[in-house]
This record gives sequence, C-alpha cells and structure tokens, in this order.
Amino acid sequence: MTFPALLSVAIKASSDQSDELNRGTDYINTLGVTWVITQTEVAINRLPQVGEMIKITTDPTEFNRFFCYRDYIVYSETGDELVKITMSFVLMDIENRKMSSVDADLMAPFESSQVKKIKRWPKIEKVSGEEHQLYHVRYYDLDSNHHVNNAMYFNWIIDVLGYDFMAQHEPTYVNVKFDKEVLYGNDIQSFYEITAADQTVSCHEIRLGDQLACEANISWKKRS
Repeated sequence: MTFPALLSVAIKASSDQSDELNRGTDYINTLGVTWVITQTEVAINRLPQVGEMIKITTDPTEFNRFFCYRDYIVYSETGDELVKITMSFVLMDIENRKMSSVDADLMAPFESSQVKKIKRWPKIEKVSGEEHQLYHVRYYDLDSNHHVNNAMYFNWIIDVLGYDFMAQHEPTYVNVKFDKEVLYGNDIQSFYEITAADQTVSCHEIRLGDQLACEANISWKKRS
C-alpha cells in the first residue's frame, strides 16, 4: 500500500467517526473553521499488501488549546499491528487562514483528554544539498479546503528518490511536518538528500519559492 493511499484511508476513518459524532466537516465549517494536519509520524512494521484485508482504528487521544492529537493503527486480518500513525491537527479559520483555538465543547463527543502540554516531536534533519525536482500543483491534488491534500506531499517526497532506490528499500519510520499551505497552480520544488552511507535515512523539503512548505525524514531498510 502506498503512503498516499494509507494516509487517505486513515483520514477517512477519522472522518467517519467525526460524522457519527456530529462533528464532521459540514458541522465545523458552520463554525467558520476547518481541520488542518500539522505533523504526521508513522511507525511501520510492514505495509499492507495488495488484496490483503486490513482494519484501521482511530483514537483522538488528547487536545490542548491549539493542537489535537489522534492515533491510527492498521491491523492485519489476524490482528497483527502493521502500522501506527500519530497526527496533530489545528483548527484554521477558513476566511483569514489563521489558527483558531480549540473549544472543549467541540471536542466533548470524542471523550479525549484535555491537557496543557504540547507534544514534542522528534527533530527533523534539514536537507543540505541542492538535489531537487520541480512539480506543478494540479486540480486533483487539492482537497475540500482547496489546498493540496496532505497525501500528495508523500508523492512529491518519495518520487524524487527514483525507481532503483524504491525497488531496493522499504520504509520503517516517517516524520513529516507541514509548514505552509500549497495552492492550485503553484510550482513546488522537492529537495532531498540520502544522509546515511548505507542509505537508511532520507531527508526531504518541499519548498515554495524561498518558503518551506513541508519537511520530512524517512528511515529505510533493504527489501528482503
């Protein structure tokens, strides 16, 4: 299963839960806000295979004044944990595109814990080289908020590594931070660097002009 497909199915699971609790997209849009993913961390035992039956669970674990945290776990048909995804979300004002505070009443149906602390994510190492590819944002790269679907960033991040690298390696861990919205018609540059001598870590940056839109580190292992 590809990263974009995996992320899309995970988001669908949380969207379904939100709809069941009357906290779906239509409801929060009436408040003038929408959810935006700010960080995604993925721990991979193995990715689902073609034709495999899987189960995805989701749990909105906790929230503070500005961030909401949600876990997703992908299980095999026999109950083995394949993938764990942790995401952080913020509420963004649709009109002015600024972050809004999270109201406890909005989160009440999820029964997640209200906390004061902000999660500290592992540091993302920067790209020091100049290797990159150019991509143009197309209409079908967009989501319902009219900015680039988060799953698309994974396409831009991974595509630059090339066929030979992808054929010989599989991911074990991903840490992605989303810094800036990318819109229809933008031209972005996907910078990358393979940092370890044994090609076990890759660093990535999606840049929009001189602005950083997304950054990521991926750990890899040789395919057996």
